[in-house]
Amino acid sequence: MQSIAVYCGARAGTRGALFHDAARALADCFARAGLGLVYGGSDNGVMGTLANAALDAGCHVTGVMPRDTGLKEQAHEGLSELVWVGSMTERKQEMMRLADGFIALPGGVGTLEELFEAWSCAQLDMHRKPCALLNVDGYFDGLLAFISGARASGMIAPAYADMLIVESDPDMLLTRMTAYQPPQSRWR
Repeated sequence: MQSIAVYCGARAGTRGALFHDAARALADCFARAGLGLVYGGSDNGVMGTLANAALDAGCHVTGVMPRDTGLKEQAHEGLSELVWVGSMTERKQEMMRLADGFIALPGGVGTLEELFEAWSCAQLDMHRKPCALLNVDGYFDGLLAFISGARASGMIAPAYADMLIVESDPDMLLTRMTAYQPPQSRWR
């Protein structure tokens, strides 16, 4: 893997210090592994902390910013590379194209939508890249309970539920992503 897309919030959240510490820890792991960061291009919230920490650690940081939300999110001006696209849909497509894997840090609806699209595309064999959650202080526990229930109800096949890598430690997360092997068969 050369670069990983990280989906995360453009807000700090009520547990901001914890989420920002996790973003900095992940950036340090990227630097130690020689990975580049692909992310949404904002300098706000967890996104901004992640980008700044990755830049400070010496990572190549590519932001992908949609023009149609450019006034709502402040574009980071100090990135290694900032790619402007026409829409949120194009942002997701470009991030998927540029990255060799996908991680979600704490965020809101946009973060979940981006991760779920990457995960759906993996299930449909549109790519064979790992999708992961960095479960900071149990942030994604409710989502994981939903996924477990959907699996138990037969709505998510076990092989596809197992595709989603979940860890609370960023080093372990990257180790598992590096070792990731996609399922061999579809729709089981």
